[in-house]
Amino acid sequence: MLYWLGTAAFALAILISVSLHELGHMITAKRFNMKVTQYFVGFGPTIFSFHRGETEYGLKAIPLGGFCKIVGMTPQDEDILPEDQPRAMWRFPVWKRTIVMSAGSITHFILAVVAIWFAAVFVGLPNPALPTTAAEQRAMPAMVTVGDCVQTVINEAGCQATDPKAPAALAGLQDGDVITRVGTATIQNYGQLTDAIRALPAGPVAVEYTRAGAPQTATVDLVTAERTPIDDPDGPVTKVAVAGIGPDTDEPALVTYGPGGAFGATADYSWTIVKGSFEALGRIPEKVPALWNSITGDERDPDTPISVVGASRLGGEAIERGVPEVFLMIFISLNIFIGLFNLLPILPVDGGHIAIAWFERARSWLYARLKKPDPGRVDYYKLMPLTYAVILIGGAFTVLTITADVVNPISIFSR
Repeated sequence: MLYWLGTAAFALAILISVSLHELGHMITAKRFNMKVTQYFVGFGPTIFSFHRGETEYGLKAIPLGGFCKIVGMTPQDEDILPEDQPRAMWRFPVWKRTIVMSAGSITHFILAVVAIWFAAVFVGLPNPALPTTAAEQRAMPAMVTVGDCVQTVINEAGCQATDPKAPAALAGLQDGDVITRVGTATIQNYGQLTDAIRALPAGPVAVEYTRAGAPQTATVDLVTAERTPIDDPDGPVTKVAVAGIGPDTDEPALVTYGPGGAFGATADYSWTIVKGSFEALGRIPEKVPALWNSITGDERDPDTPISVVGASRLGGEAIERGVPEVFLMIFISLNIFIGLFNLLPILPVDGGHIAIAWFERARSWLYARLKKPDPGRVDYYKLMPLTYAVILIGGAFTVLTITADVVNPISIFSR
């Protein structure tokens, strides 16, 4: 029950954020005296609507977004009444059009920043002192956490009935133990610990460790499992010996801040997500084969893109498992990603309209310097083939991600 409540809550949160995106367009357009004729939440048949002034507001049957109709977004719009011509959007200065078209993405960024500040004060943000790269993880002390089981197949969603109990747990190791020797190999950091265990065959091995400063010894019966290289999480999967342990530190996973200190932490974490979002955008083409393979029977790569369906499922799983902070972090990341995506300089997204507006402005400036007649506005009809291609590719990609999220969903508890 909690899973479905969490899934519905996340889907509603995304619908609200997209509706606010369109509200950003509407408010800024009205402030500049552009004419806004419609603002609707959802698509398809109208459930209800009402008029306030010159704008019709309403709710439609399919809750998959919304739209805001601004008169004259392009010079080729043909449904402009003669009396509305002076208020057509394309007639306004380029800086005003830029503000209106970017207002949707700015709304997503505002939502994300407010949510990050809230998380920093009341929930906690990921601890920046924790290792984030393979090199940093290798340099950590060999202090371990002990798992309940060994997930023998990589990226499993939690422990399966066929997974063996963690050998380290069976041998009596506990969270916080510091490994000092595995077999004949002396251990000084977590990287050496991983290398030493994976270099051995499955079977019993003597493990020396300290607990509360006191040296102890245990025999750990290693088992075989699928893993990727510690230095290359996207590298080839091989079968190696494992003990069912992971890295541990004295640092908490999440750190909270005071209301004032949270502003700096919010800025740092926002930039971290922005960088990650750009990296994710750049990796989308190379992830398409992995998405297709996950539909046809392969294990789902947890680093593949997800749809709103997948994000909602992750939100539901977070609520079911009692980790609402994960729900909040997914909401934050998705808003930043959507905001950045909408600013890409391609039609039909907002960034495409912004790019055309500034191209027109730059071209007019250049022609004026060359003492040539102003070439006027870009003909959107000539860009329609490219626009349709983007819509077709985007639609196919959306169908692909939704199918993968239904057939072979990602779990936030996969390891």
